[in-house]
Amino acid sequence: MTIGAILPLRSNVEEIFRELKALGLSHCQIGGNNSFFTDEIAGRVKAAMEKEAVTITTFFSGWPGPMVWDFITGPITIGLVPPEYRLARVEEIVKTSDFAAKLGVNQICTHVGFIPESPSDPLYPGVVTALKYVVAHCMQNGQKFLFETGQETPVTLRRVIEELGMEDVGINFDPANLLMYGKANPLDALDIIGEFILDIHAKDGEYPVSGRELGVEKPLGQGRVNYPALFKKLKELGYDGPVTIEREISGEQQKKDILMAIELLKKLI
Repeated sequence: MTIGAILPLRSNVEEIFRELKALGLSHCQIGGNNSFFTDEIAGRVKAAMEKEAVTITTFFSGWPGPMVWDFITGPITIGLVPPEYRLARVEEIVKTSDFAAKLGVNQICTHVGFIPESPSDPLYPGVVTALKYVVAHCMQNGQKFLFETGQETPVTLRRVIEELGMEDVGINFDPANLLMYGKANPLDALDIIGEFILDIHAKDGEYPVSGRELGVEKPLGQGRVNYPALFKKLKELGYDGPVTIEREISGEQQKKDILMAIELLKKLI
């Protein structure tokens, strides 16, 4: 396993890769909206990757339209589940896939949303149909499509992957999200979906304490994710891929927390 971090795609692409190397890291996940999906930006990203010897493991696709990270408005705003935003968001993932292909990135990731637990839910078939289209497009670009864990239960996620029946589908495993959304204990989740994991977020957090708001994100090692036990189990499953640090704050404290996470992960992996 190797340690990386999440980076935002910005106009100063050269600087973000220099910042990554200054942390002593050589791989990352990256994400951004289609306003940056130009040939000029692609060329600069490729040049910066080569100069700094950085690899992008996974490109995260965001979406147009509203997104509210809670249990009340979240189900009707996040991902591909809300019908009124689904088409535009499928188009966004397609654009992300095409841009990432120019960079040689072979994994696309996103939050699909609060996928209904019941296959008889009227929203369920439309989500699966949209996913089949998205995965097929990624496959044409030589890419795998990754679900980032969070809003759905591990059993629901496994069912969708099985229904898709497509080889180029995997999981970006975010153990903190499973806690923060109250969907599963990360260790138990590995028994259900561990075989599909292709990238991992190193993030920490707590279970929700209300029925409206997500659990609180925490610096690595200060939440409820049992990382020593988690990495032991991942190794038993044969996982040897990237471990990508995510800290959802900004500024100097984010840098401090990332540096602390790097030291902790070095001891664990």
